[in-house]
Amino acid sequence: MNNKIYLIIGGTGGIGQAMVKQLVQESAADQNDGASAKRHSTRVFATYHRSEPNFEAENLHWIPMNISDEDSIQKAVDTIRQTVDHVDWVINCVGLLHTKTAQPEKALRQIETEFFLQNMQINALASLLIAKHIKPLLAKAERSASHPAIFATISARVGSITDNQLGGWYSYRMSKAALNMGMKNLSIEWGRSLKEVCVVVMQPGTVNTQLSAPFQGNVAEGHLFSPAYSAECLLEVLSGMTAAQSGSFVDWAGESIPW
Repeated sequence: MNNKIYLIIGGTGGIGQAMVKQLVQESAADQNDGASAKRHSTRVFATYHRSEPNFEAENLHWIPMNISDEDSIQKAVDTIRQTVDHVDWVINCVGLLHTKTAQPEKALRQIETEFFLQNMQINALASLLIAKHIKPLLAKAERSASHPAIFATISARVGSITDNQLGGWYSYRMSKAALNMGMKNLSIEWGRSLKEVCVVVMQPGTVNTQLSAPFQGNVAEGHLFSPAYSAECLLEVLSGMTAAQSGSFVDWAGESIPW
């Protein structure tokens, strides 16, 4: 995982922030150990929505991005392009499950148009728009069948149609299922036009973040992960992915999830 350029979308969220810190710390450790001849050859770009975090590192670059606004996405990518000529890995960690005024629907009568469309915008459409604008930078990455460039998005097991045994959570389930289909489509298109890029959707486990906080009471003991543990697992899985696995839906342990 050394000597790469990473873009973490949602670097201030639980999983995204943990990924940013791990990537920066691993890079610093490598430098101290003399494992890399070039100082800070690993670079991490991370996005924030409202206010820039106070976490700093020499090889970390914070960029504002509103993933609900395509112009903001394009502007962020243009900013990256001014600094580097390619990106090796892109990981979108942003997701929406609830807001201050809306919770996941338990029944059909609770569906509200605005909340439903907000779920679709953030959970499904955003990754397609990010892919649309980041493609030229991924195209310039050095890659091979065994070490592809990566375009990964955090999904959810509840987005699996086959796995759905409980119902409910209409907006979230449907938006994650839409995300999965969009990324599957993208993997097929890029399989033709952008070789040796692995497009993957990932289930991070139930993670102790603001997103899952209202629903942790039903989580079995030992199954609530820290953001750091989940991030470590996801990065490890991604480091072993090949181009042939593009279009996969996997969990934090690398196990396939049915669509």
